[in-house]
Amino acid sequence: MSVQTSRSGSLAESEVFHILGNDRRRAIVQLLANESGQVDVSQVATEIAETESDTTPVPNNLYKSVYVSLQQTHLPQLEEDDVIEYDSDAKTIGPGPHFDDVLAYVDGHDDDPSTILQLHLVAAVLGLAVIALAGLELPALSSIDPVLWSVLVLLAVAASSLYRLLT
Repeated sequence: MSVQTSRSGSLAESEVFHILGNDRRRAIVQLLANESGQVDVSQVATEIAETESDTTPVPNNLYKSVYVSLQQTHLPQLEEDDVIEYDSDAKTIGPGPHFDDVLAYVDGHDDDPSTILQLHLVAAVLGLAVIALAGLELPALSSIDPVLWSVLVLLAVAASSLYRLLT
């Protein structure tokens, strides 16, 4: 069962969580994100089966089970939600209109808020160091008032926060 029917807006967070709530659908999104262009369904089934298997080579019955579940359940749902474009004749998939909406929630992508927080922390610490050095009357730094340095540092952090909110 699909979470939503065709619509032009982006997916709601609850819809994305429903899509990514299944290991195989999450694996499909991750594999597609690492490839450029179309991916064969058999390649996706092989990689998922290898991940789920405790033995090498992957037992044929596991591969078949994964392939069938992709064909009957996961790919049609992802296609209906416009996350992928699925060519059932060629047995290939590619990113759909809502792929990026879902990809933003997948681990390992640069939409990680902790990275932004780390950058802000570094900017704040560097700014405080410049202000402290300016207070020591060093010729290069003391030519600008420490209050002005403080304002410049705060503006840099605020600008990066605003940029992050708008992108």
